[in-house]
Amino acid sequence: MGAGTLAAANRLSIVAARAALAKGEVSAAELAELHLAAIEKTKDLNAWVVVAAERARAMAKAADTRLAAARQGKGAAGLLDGIPLAVKDMFCTAGVQTTASSRILEGFVPTYESTVTTKLWEQGAVMLGKVSCDEFAMGSSNATSAWGPVKNPWLRKGDNRPLVPGGSSGGSAAAVAARAAMGATGTDTGGSIRQPAAFVGITGLKPTYGRCSRWGIVAFASSLDQAGPMARTVKDCALMLQAMAGFDPKDSTSVDRPVPDYVAACGGSLKGLRIGVPKEYRPDGMDPVIDRLWEQGVAWLRDAGAVPVPISLPNTKHALPAYYVIAPAEASSNLARYDGVRFGRRVPGEDLTDLYERTRGEGFGAEVKRRILIGTYVLSAGYYDAYYLKAQKVRRLIADDFDAAFRQCDAILTPTTPTAAFALGEKQDDPVAMYLNDVLTVTVNLAGLPGLSVPAGLSGEGLPLGLQVIGRAFDEETVLKVGQAIEAAARFEALPQVCA
Repeated sequence: MGAGTLAAANRLSIVAARAALAKGEVSAAELAELHLAAIEKTKDLNAWVVVAAERARAMAKAADTRLAAARQGKGAAGLLDGIPLAVKDMFCTAGVQTTASSRILEGFVPTYESTVTTKLWEQGAVMLGKVSCDEFAMGSSNATSAWGPVKNPWLRKGDNRPLVPGGSSGGSAAAVAARAAMGATGTDTGGSIRQPAAFVGITGLKPTYGRCSRWGIVAFASSLDQAGPMARTVKDCALMLQAMAGFDPKDSTSVDRPVPDYVAACGGSLKGLRIGVPKEYRPDGMDPVIDRLWEQGVAWLRDAGAVPVPISLPNTKHALPAYYVIAPAEASSNLARYDGVRFGRRVPGEDLTDLYERTRGEGFGAEVKRRILIGTYVLSAGYYDAYYLKAQKVRRLIADDFDAAFRQCDAILTPTTPTAAFALGEKQDDPVAMYLNDVLTVTVNLAGLPGLSVPAGLSGEGLPLGLQVIGRAFDEETVLKVGQAIEAAARFEALPQVCA
């Protein structure tokens, strides 16, 4: 690559960078340095918790050795050899601080590596560092991080107020959108990959529950959490998922089935494919521009040979309240382990109970405390049947709705979010308004299905908007194929105002 081309190499897609690395047109070391410089250039976004510069350089050097050997026919390069990635602060990384963006885990350095990141490193990916998220992944704005809010690299036309990047994977989204990382890991409990991807104009994939191991990921709600990739194109996400997915005997919820060739699935014909369009996905307050974009998305898929089919998901209206009973209930149980005794922050007290109270009182932020209290309440004697058990029954009904819908269609198309990104602090004092950001995404988690957000257009204020593709369980191939068709039709090439 010439000097000018090399300087812009951080704007390549993963697929394009992989090809350039294989030909020796750019080195992994050069890519790592470009991205470390991009991190510095975009530091005002506050996306990074830890920048692992020396580890990135060492991993890049090792990748260059493997790539050189592969070019000489003396071995094969990994799927992601030399590709610089960001890691959400929910993934345990051996020797690198992991805090879940919470003060209660400040200074915690794991001695072990999560299964997902292990798989990425085995395929040659380079770790740039850890990126911020909402504390314990609880939020839709990345404003609840103990290390301060992350800013969206996009701005509204004529308005310099900082916007949220979405959450909880807002640091991952901002880093990828600002070209400070080629891809990033995310976790999605109620939309935490797809919603931030839509807010910053990138692609985000929430795989089927059980497709990627949860071992080594800090738990929020165990029956809902799922790791997934965030990148700039559908094929990039497919490539990352191929590296991340697979059975893990250490995770009892991991599903033992082969990992398909996800990249090959991208770009297949849509002729005769039935695309469900659910009538219930028009919540109050949805931006009319998003409604029109949804109609445009249906038209794009029709032009590609697909057949739109009207469907009904009648229990959608119950999804959000069911989710905000189940998720806090599981969180209250999972977060009981943070007590100041075994690891993380410890605030001394007069006795053991006082130590617990002081540690948790100082260590947890307001949103985490709120969800622990809600979860403890709905699980308490006298309320378990009225709230938690009823929410689980609603969850079953939502899954049944999808089962019925997929007898009529092969994939479902909806908007990803009801609005574009909002200003920092705009909804922070109204928890219900904040929770409504997940209204179009939580159903996918409750049913354990795959969902993909693809950037498809801009709002009237010049902000990115996404369309969501939902598929049958373990049918990521169809989801990616439909997503690729939307990407090809939308030709979304806009860049944010803050961009390395």
